[in-house]
Amino acid sequence: MAKDLGVTSREENYADWYNEVVKRADLADNSVVRGCMVIKPHGYAIWEHMRDALDRMFKETGHVNAYFPLLIPKSFLSKEAEHVEGFAKECAIVTHHRLMNDPNGKGVIVDPEAKLEEELIIRPTSETIIWHSYKNWIQSYRDLPLLINQWANVMRWELRPRLFLRTAEFLWQEGHTAHATYEEAEQETLTILEIYKRFAEEWMCVPVIDGIKSDGEKFAGADHTYTIEAMTQDFRAIQAGTSHHLGQNFAKAFDVTFQSAEGKREYVYATSWGVSTRLIGTMIMAHSDDQGLVCPPKLAPIQIVIVPIGRGDDRAAVMDATDKIAADLKATSWAGLPIRVKVDDREKESPGFKYNYWEMRGVCLRIEIGPRDLAEGKVVVASRLGGDKKEVQLDHIISTIATELDLFQSSLYQRALALREANTHRVDTWEEFQAAFAQEGGGGGFILAHWDGTQETEDAISAATKATIRCIPLIPLDPSDNEPGVCVYSGKPSQKRVIFAKAY
Repeated sequence: MAKDLGVTSREENYADWYNEVVKRADLADNSVVRGCMVIKPHGYAIWEHMRDALDRMFKETGHVNAYFPLLIPKSFLSKEAEHVEGFAKECAIVTHHRLMNDPNGKGVIVDPEAKLEEELIIRPTSETIIWHSYKNWIQSYRDLPLLINQWANVMRWELRPRLFLRTAEFLWQEGHTAHATYEEAEQETLTILEIYKRFAEEWMCVPVIDGIKSDGEKFAGADHTYTIEAMTQDFRAIQAGTSHHLGQNFAKAFDVTFQSAEGKREYVYATSWGVSTRLIGTMIMAHSDDQGLVCPPKLAPIQIVIVPIGRGDDRAAVMDATDKIAADLKATSWAGLPIRVKVDDREKESPGFKYNYWEMRGVCLRIEIGPRDLAEGKVVVASRLGGDKKEVQLDHIISTIATELDLFQSSLYQRALALREANTHRVDTWEEFQAAFAQEGGGGGFILAHWDGTQETEDAISAATKATIRCIPLIPLDPSDNEPGVCVYSGKPSQKRVIFAKAY
């Protein structure tokens, strides 16, 4: 089947398979601007469902949306040294504000007289521009907490782009909050981490491990960073979301203080957190197969496709039944929203072509109805996850579809969880550790091993194996993981096991 569709199999070349699924499923294209992408309607619909679900979750916990400028004065990035160091090599810079006609008649050129007094940075992230505003917004403890999110695009000059996973420009949300105490900011980071985990598992059907990043992997300028880590089908890790406790670093850099209830001037505590269109790449790598996109029903642009079969005198009756089924399904709510239905009534394409076409695009369930089915008062229902087709009586179609969507959502999660559990291992020697990551081109799964807590060891392990510390789990996968041991590399004492993996 995969070869007929022109898709390289996962076993043959996972990277090629991924790129081909993205394009053949009609999700995105490469832009003429190197490193950027064009998100096509089918792909953007997935992002809209992600965005809407997360937005509801944020607002349920008291957050509100705002919007801040795309352009950031260069001087702002100099105010927090660790932050600017972390992003300096990824910044795109605006130096002029005007074009002019080329005197030689060769189109337009940059007007040399239009050089900006201060260069502007296209936002790689918005901490600096936002904290400049917060200085004016926050005066008293009564102004806290300040819980703001924005939906925006950012630019990070990516040298090795891959659609959805790493692009120079991408879409995301970034939350930026201010609090009176360290403890309140800490609770905020954990609240958001729980939202991200719930979204990944309940909407994306992707099991994740939530934990804290090592100092070497934390966000530039953060006190500490929390993360959710997922596993892809080639046994690599992918960071699916991060929540950062920024301490008072940005408040001190931008002089953001408040008057406490006791009348003292104090610096606020800050958090930032975000997920991006990278989640679409995570979803593809976690679930899709050699027939194309597999999409959880909660996020699928089209959940049900109905394929009417029949020509000539039979077609009118079949189409009448098809239209009624489609209308009934659209009027039905599943997971709190109307069911998303498409009728493929193209007459020039064969049923087999349509089946393959919609499988490639990740439609969850297919309803087939022909003259014989209609005469017997039934339809055929097929799931994108495979298995036998089911004959369903017409008067049971609504309840059956709802049940099948529930089953699809839960089965997809369980399948991904089984893959992760089968590829999570504990090792105690350096030889075992090296062997786990020896395979070229693929990951070695999640390896739980002891680490002595030093940056020197972390760097040495990464240099030797290309594996990094993905997180220190907040809750151990097994109680024994929190027992002291010996570092797998240095032989020095270790407090607990941490998760290593090769990562995207």
